[in-house]
Amino acid sequence: MLLCSAASADEALLKPLSVPAAPSTSATPPDTWHITGLPRQTKPFTRFAVVDLDGKPALRVEAESSYGNLVHPVANAAPALKLSWSWRVDQLIDAADLHTRDGDDTAIKVCVFFDEPLERVPFVERQILRAARSNAVEPIPAATVCYVWDAHMAAGSKIDSAFTHRLRYKVLQSGPAHLREWVKERRDVAADFTELFGAESAEVPPVIGIAIGADADNTKSRSLAYVSDVVLAPSP
Repeated sequence: MLLCSAASADEALLKPLSVPAAPSTSATPPDTWHITGLPRQTKPFTRFAVVDLDGKPALRVEAESSYGNLVHPVANAAPALKLSWSWRVDQLIDAADLHTRDGDDTAIKVCVFFDEPLERVPFVERQILRAARSNAVEPIPAATVCYVWDAHMAAGSKIDSAFTHRLRYKVLQSGPAHLREWVKERRDVAADFTELFGAESAEVPPVIGIAIGADADNTKSRSLAYVSDVVLAPSP
């Protein structure tokens, strides 16, 4: 069983993550998935490993006063896509508060990177983005939608990142009611972009990457979560 799967090989836009050799071991994600952080990051990186959990391979995501994302580039995929996955949170970040920079941490997030043209980005944010790109090793997308499992905010909540308006959160799960349980998600990527960024762009730009991450650097906390069965495929 693969961590990423699809109805057919032609539809698979994400390469599968490696499967551990035995239930008691873990595997490192392959090169198609790579860990990224902040420009010139000095703080610890969030830890990622593929493990066997509940009889299936899952990506273990552990943050401990750390920051990091596991990113899979996508070659300018058309925006008419469905993204699905299963996730499970074992430890939330009680001190998280996405309204503030001091609390801007997530126990788990699944993000979509969009190649929004710079001319559609508001002027001030455009200049900030250009400056950030000039100092970055990794490409910085002009628009990012992140789905999160938050400790407090109600499911359905939408909020811009406290650090940048180029990243916007949509809360899908909230609180500990389903802690240590697998929850399945399926999202219409274009519809969610329009909901969060539609005021500045009537046209949905191509998808250029998918990221899975967690961060606990602002609250100096710890979180633990798992993600499995990640599929990005064209809409039927």
